[in-house]
Amino acid sequence: MLRLSGPNAGGAANALMRSVPAPRHAAVRTLRDGSGSTLDSALVIWMPGPGSYTGEDMLELHLHGGRAVLSSVLEELSKVSGCRPAEPGEFTRRALLSGRMDATEAEAVADLVDADTDAQRRQAIRQLGGAVTAEAERWRSVLIQSLAHIEAYIDFPDEEIPSGVVKNVRSALLTTLAEMNARLGDRRGAIIRDGFRVAITGRPNVGKSTLLNALAGRDVAIVTGIPGTTRDVLEVSLDLSGYSVIVADTAGIRETEDPVELEGVRRAERWSQEADIRLILYTEGVTPAAEPAAGDIPVLTQTDRLHAEEIATALADHPSGVSISAQTGDGMAALLERIEQALAECLSGVSDPILTRERHRSAVSSAAAALERFSEWNGGPDEIELAAEDLRLAVYEIGRLTGRVNVDDLLDVIFRDFCLGK
Repeated sequence: MLRLSGPNAGGAANALMRSVPAPRHAAVRTLRDGSGSTLDSALVIWMPGPGSYTGEDMLELHLHGGRAVLSSVLEELSKVSGCRPAEPGEFTRRALLSGRMDATEAEAVADLVDADTDAQRRQAIRQLGGAVTAEAERWRSVLIQSLAHIEAYIDFPDEEIPSGVVKNVRSALLTTLAEMNARLGDRRGAIIRDGFRVAITGRPNVGKSTLLNALAGRDVAIVTGIPGTTRDVLEVSLDLSGYSVIVADTAGIRETEDPVELEGVRRAERWSQEADIRLILYTEGVTPAAEPAAGDIPVLTQTDRLHAEEIATALADHPSGVSISAQTGDGMAALLERIEQALAECLSGVSDPILTRERHRSAVSSAAAALERFSEWNGGPDEIELAAEDLRLAVYEIGRLTGRVNVDDLLDVIFRDFCLGK
């Protein structure tokens, strides 16, 4: 399919065919070159703006898929004035600039295209449907109304302003601040989009690389009996219950003077600290490299070499752990079930997550910080202008989230609520 968008899309259509179909009706048309020779018989859809994806005139050509067909049609289009190949993401960019979608919805298009799991697809669909926009616009409405009331105190001191306005403003903004902080503390959106991070940690030669290979179903990591074989962090993406899970094999934790292995240990420790959950591997007679913390899963490995009594003894110190043999597959189902349980607990919540990108978190965090400063205002006249400036900044930051910042909205609220100027 070839898609054209822009003010001269109609000109391109006229250059290729004798008659353009009725808007939004698919029709078969013969495409011809400048000499009248047939290029292809194509299904054509004409979508005049603004009711199109980009908000501009659009033409879709559903061609037969041969390279010669595509090449000949592209060559003919290159002769049309102003017709050029689109830049990456340009159709969605034009849709944003024409007001067909906001910044978060444009990001959702990219997330939907890149979705590898069902959960990522569902989240992108929610965001494309305006889930982020609805929350941001609700916050922005509260902020604009609150700022309008504060501005009224500053700019129209002689007018009759309802009593208790400052108290009501403070109450509304504290509620909004609490909602923002709750969203900032919710990492589920980022986990769904970027993946649930699982770190495989432990001392050298406890089976970390063997476990990674078993989970991946292929040889990702080199497995040898030489301590320190793994020097860097190796990552594998899995799809567990429709969610993206990133499992990382890390360097064995031990004291070393080898500068390369030392860097591997440093990276392993950093990845483990940032992971959502850690698998602490150990073997019979070799204690874990770190004491398992809450949420960690102790994993006794190489059980194919042990008797039942030895396994029971080794698990006694870590009753919450699981025992596996990556070589034979024993215990692997139980380990995957534990990881899925941890993932389910991490993603449980009463509402859908909305902050899926660092840009979202940055904008909401800056707005929350401005509201925190506003909350320190004691309501006196001396600092009212500083308080108003903090509110303006909060409005700007939330507007930056969706790409919508409009000063006229503020003026509309001022004159609607107080009927000033009558």
